[in-house]
Order: sequence, then structure tokens, then C-alpha cells
Amino acid sequence: MPEPASHASTDGFRAVQLAFAAHLRDPEHAPAPADVEDRRMGIYRELFFKNISGLLEGAFPVLRKLLGDERWNTLVRDFMVEHHARTPLFLELSQEFLDYLGTTRAARDAGDPPFLLELAHYEWVELALGVSDDEPDPSHADPNGDLLDGCPVVSPLAWNLSYRYPVHRIGPDCQPSAPPAAPTHLVVYRNRAERIEFLEINAITQRLLTLLQQDPPRTGRAALLAIAAELTHPAPEQVVAAGAGMLADLRRRDVILGTRWPAAADG
Repeated sequence: MPEPASHASTDGFRAVQLAFAAHLRDPEHAPAPADVEDRRMGIYRELFFKNISGLLEGAFPVLRKLLGDERWNTLVRDFMVEHHARTPLFLELSQEFLDYLGTTRAARDAGDPPFLLELAHYEWVELALGVSDDEPDPSHADPNGDLLDGCPVVSPLAWNLSYRYPVHRIGPDCQPSAPPAAPTHLVVYRNRAERIEFLEINAITQRLLTLLQQDPPRTGRAALLAIAAELTHPAPEQVVAAGAGMLADLRRRDVILGTRWPAAADG
């Protein structure tokens, strides 16, 4: 029994769409639909590539500058050919690019800078925080609470990160070929003025923020005493005294919002 004409035409249109999209992604290996004029196809090819490249350049400006035109264009084309995006949303394209760098690209020796993935992640964090819908809930924190005897509340817009490379310093004059001996710890955060800021921290502050974000909630003093025990520090109260200054500075920067209200701490 012959296939209904409507089904045949639908399947034919879909085949043209798939061939059209495949050619735009990989014009070197995927032929264009036979019934599309090459001049018009060339316009589509150029527009598609420039749109994708421009969106990624806006999200990863440092990476784009370091790679230069030829290596950047090769990277973007490889992304278009090898990665099958799971979302059509432009704002999520940078996440797709990051996924590609961490999987497909990382699985082969492409001659990329060794810090490429970490630098891309750092640049993506700035974008992700800028568009995040997370908002600190003022009802969860007393902004004037005692940071040692109360339970400090870390802002959901403060990301506690560690990298092998000093990603915040990488640029034309800083392109390390190997990671330094010590990792780089950063807090990237969005403050009350809606600005994205970063703060380089040491391993103790990094550990302090980690402890404060764990359940069950603990007081600032308890977190600092736990760190003193991990360090086998001979004078734990010195760690507490130094930590009080850290906590105050983090609150001033909006990394810490305050302390949990008693009802929230009990619940």
C-alpha cells in the first residue's frame, strides 16, 4: 500500500532539514541539499558559524584572545562537528561548550594549552553567576549576627572553587605550561550591587567555607575549631581569633550573608 502523500512530504522535508543542518555544522564532509543554491548556502554557512563563534567569544573572551583567529576558528568548528547540544537556548550554549571541552576535546590530544578547560570553566562561572536566578533570602540570615557563636550563612551566589592553574591571572603574559605546586582557591560571587567579583583565598578559608556549607549547620567557632584540629594546631584559639577576621571580611563582601536565625537553625 503506498505511503500517504502527507507522510511522504513530511519525511522529505525532514530529510532536507537534517541535510541542511549537517552541512552547516560540517560543510567539509556533509554535502549541502541538492536543491539549495550554493551562493545562498554560503550565506547560511557564514551566518551560522559567525553567530556561534560570536556567542562563544562573548562567554570566553580571554580564551578567545589567547588562541587567536586560526586556533579559535578551528576549535569552534570542532565543537560544531563533534558536540550534539541538548538545548537550543543561546544562554546555555556556553555550558554545552564547557561540556565539550571536558569530554570530547579532553579525550584526545588536540595540542590545546594545558589550562584550557580550567580557564574556560572560570570564565563560564562569571557568566553563570551573572544570569543566575538564585537570590539570597533575607529571612534566612541575621545580617548583624555573631559570626563565631552563630551559624554563618554562605550566599548561594558565592561559589567556592579550586583550580590547578591560577586561572584569574592567565592572559597574554601569563600562560603556564604546567600547574604550580599549590592549587589556586577562589571565591567568585555576585554582590548586592549585582557585580561579579572574585577573591583569591588560602586553603584554610577555602576549608572554612566548605564546612559552613555542610549539614548540619555549625557555628563559626565550631568550624574554626574543626580546622584547628585538622591542622593539629597547638593553640586552637589563635585559629579562632584569625578566623573571626576572615568571617567579618567575607560578610563585608557579601560572601556571607549573616547568621542563621535561631528558628532556622533549630529547623
